[in-house]
Amino acid sequence: MQKSIRPLSAIAFSTLLMAAGPLHAAGNHSHDHGKDDGHKHDSGMNHGKDDGHKHDSAMDKMFLKKKQINGYTVTFHVMKAKPGKEMGGSHDFMIKVEKGGQALKNIVMNTKVVHPDGKAETKKTMKMGDWLMAGYDLGHPGRHQLMILFKTPDGKKHKGGVYYPGG
Repeated sequence: MQKSIRPLSAIAFSTLLMAAGPLHAAGNHSHDHGKDDGHKHDSGMNHGKDDGHKHDSAMDKMFLKKKQINGYTVTFHVMKAKPGKEMGGSHDFMIKVEKGGQALKNIVMNTKVVHPDGKAETKKTMKMGDWLMAGYDLGHPGRHQLMILFKTPDGKKHKGGVYYPGG
C-alpha cells in the first residue's frame, strides 16, 4: 500500500504544478513590477530582471487594451517610465499593430494625446522591437485621449484610439 501512494502523490503534485502556471498567467493580476521577478505580460513584453517598471498610481493594474482597426489588431500599452529613462515624458505610450498574429514591421505612425485640460500634443513613434513608442506626460489626474494614425506598407492610413486610464 505504501509503495502505490508515493507515485500517486508525485503525479498529483506534478499535475498541480502544471495547472498553476497557466492559471497564474491568465488572470488580470496586480503585482509590484519593481520586484526582481522577470515576468512577461500577455502582450509579449518582457519586463526583465529588476527593471524598476511601475505603473501609474491611478492604474494599479496594467493598462493594456486591444482594439480592431480596419482588420488590424492594435494593442495599446501605457506604463510609467523608469526614473532616468524617460523618453519624452513621464509615461511610455506603446502600440503594437498585428495582422494574422504577426506584428507589422514596416509602418509609420504618429500619436496624439488630448489631455484632460483639452490641450493636445502630437509625436512620432520610435521603434522598440515589435512595438512603437512615444513618451508623454500622463501623470496628472483625469482622462487622456490617446490616438494613433498609422500608414501600412500598402499606402493606406488607419486611425483609432483609447482613453487612459480606461473607464
